[in-house]
Amino acid sequence: MHNKIFKNKKILLGVTGCIAAYKAAFLTRELKNLGAEVKIIMSPSATEFISPLTLSTLSVNPVIINTFPSSKTENSDMGTWHIDLALWADLMIIAPCTINTVAKIAHGFADNALTTIVTALRSPLLVVPAADVDMYQNKITQRNIQTLRDFGINVLDAEDGELASGLNGKGRLPELNKIIDAAALILNGFKKKDLENKKILITAGPTYEDIDPVRFIGNRSSGKMGYWLAKTAYLRGAEVTLISGPSSEIIYPEVNFISVRSANEMEEAVKQNLKANEILIMSAAVADYSPQKKNPNKIKKESKLASIQLKENNDILASIDKKDKFVVGFALETENGISNAKKKLKSKNLDMIVLNILKTNQSGFDTDTNKIKIIKKNGSGKDFPVQSKFLIANNILSEIVKRK
Repeated sequence: MHNKIFKNKKILLGVTGCIAAYKAAFLTRELKNLGAEVKIIMSPSATEFISPLTLSTLSVNPVIINTFPSSKTENSDMGTWHIDLALWADLMIIAPCTINTVAKIAHGFADNALTTIVTALRSPLLVVPAADVDMYQNKITQRNIQTLRDFGINVLDAEDGELASGLNGKGRLPELNKIIDAAALILNGFKKKDLENKKILITAGPTYEDIDPVRFIGNRSSGKMGYWLAKTAYLRGAEVTLISGPSSEIIYPEVNFISVRSANEMEEAVKQNLKANEILIMSAAVADYSPQKKNPNKIKKESKLASIQLKENNDILASIDKKDKFVVGFALETENGISNAKKKLKSKNLDMIVLNILKTNQSGFDTDTNKIKIIKKNGSGKDFPVQSKFLIANNILSEIVKRK
């Protein structure tokens, strides 16, 4: 998904001393698999948790630990390595970042190789703190984390869950896929949380309309577009609620997730949650029809079922109260796409519509890429080339931010 974003990018990975340091090996491997060049700086305490040799082998680069040679008799030809590395990087990630290192960065300390490089850094910095729950929630720690944000440093919050101490709470290192997503967002130029304090309701995936306990009417939607919208909106600062039909996609734990199956269930969920949100993005592929009657038992082959009587489902976009809401719809057409999308934009009183262009096998249902055209209420339109759904989601959100 992120290969084009990370290809040939120069990533500095800082690793500090906590139990989650072992995950830096997996993060290094994933960054390399995406095409990035990775150089690693460890704090001295990090070496107590994972071997520098391991990270050097995975990154195919020497690992820096000490600011100076460990003895006066060693080779001292180090030059201004900290400046060179700081200028070399397209992005620096510190994961995991202990609360000690958070405090040092927040107050300008440069007492080891890692914090020294931070002071010279010209590229964006992504800090991913991790600690036990009481250490992480400590008021001083939270103030230091906010200080980093106030300085324009990107911070990816720790997650709730079981910790090494056996306690449960906020402090565990986020899943690697989320760290990669956050890094991709920064590398693509989204360095600020422009959706902070916004509440967004998003629908995703298909709906399944049951015929009997075994069979259903559905469509090929995977939910990928809606899930990327929810994840990127969260990373850009929004409070997100995702209503999803059946999907194998994974969502971040911080996103309020509501699972539904049918069009009727999705309609009810939208109506119940719309009031608390200011933006609605209807990216779900909701079934237009459902069986008039669901058979309580499996329909046997011997019954010679010749037809299924269908009824039209309620149009969710047409039935909801859109007052004071910014509403985005989606259209997927196989012919007359632009005219049909404009008709839908007007008839359903939308602020914006996203037209999926199906003229390529790289767009549409169940693909990692898409090609879209965004049409706004004022009649303006904007075309986007085939891109990953991650980038498409960000482009959609950026157009929503403009709201013009």
